[in-house]
Amino acid sequence: MDVRRAGERYRGGDPAAGIESLHAFSFGPHYDPDNLRFGAVLACNEERLAPGAGFDEHPHSHTEIVTWVVEGELTHRDSAGHESVVRPGDVQRLSSAGGVRHVERNDGPAPLRFVQMWLAPLEPGGDPAYGIVHGIADSTPYAVPEAGAMLHVRRLAPGERTAVPDARFLYAHVVRGAVELDGVPLDAGDAARVTDAAGLAAVAREEGAELLLWEMSALAR
Repeated sequence: MDVRRAGERYRGGDPAAGIESLHAFSFGPHYDPDNLRFGAVLACNEERLAPGAGFDEHPHSHTEIVTWVVEGELTHRDSAGHESVVRPGDVQRLSSAGGVRHVERNDGPAPLRFVQMWLAPLEPGGDPAYGIVHGIADSTPYAVPEAGAMLHVRRLAPGERTAVPDARFLYAHVVRGAVELDGVPLDAGDAARVTDAAGLAAVAREEGAELLLWEMSALAR
């Protein structure tokens, strides 16, 4: 288990424009050859957008982009004609495939915070695709077969214990609250990268713990 603390993330964004970003992996000008990916995960970015702030249209390709809104509302528009508002509890996925452009904004009245994760596909190319699941349940994993990955959401009461999926590669990110993963304390923003995870469990240490778990079977190409 390789634990990465919240304070170790790279700071980015544009605070003057109402954008604050925290990057768990090598990203943009924060190049770190020893922190490029884990399993299929290429990026895990925590984004905070003030009302009216956002990312103007920009391109992506050969990446599975999965977004989890923590608070507020995220407005998404892309060059394939999709437009939606993503709210807490929703899982949004944009398969950029051979290439797509999109816009992400906070058009709501309240601050927006979301976690966005980028995964490498098993095979490059193809046509862009978009999907959103509203109000995903803890018991319903979200499959991203293009990356050989499965997202599990865990919302836990204090002292509640939950099994962690066995996986060749397991990436755990604490969205809020505090947990113990296999006895290791993790706070909000902390992450654990586990190779050959088996028989692990997570226990909430305080009220409102929320944990994202990526179960990955193999390395993408």
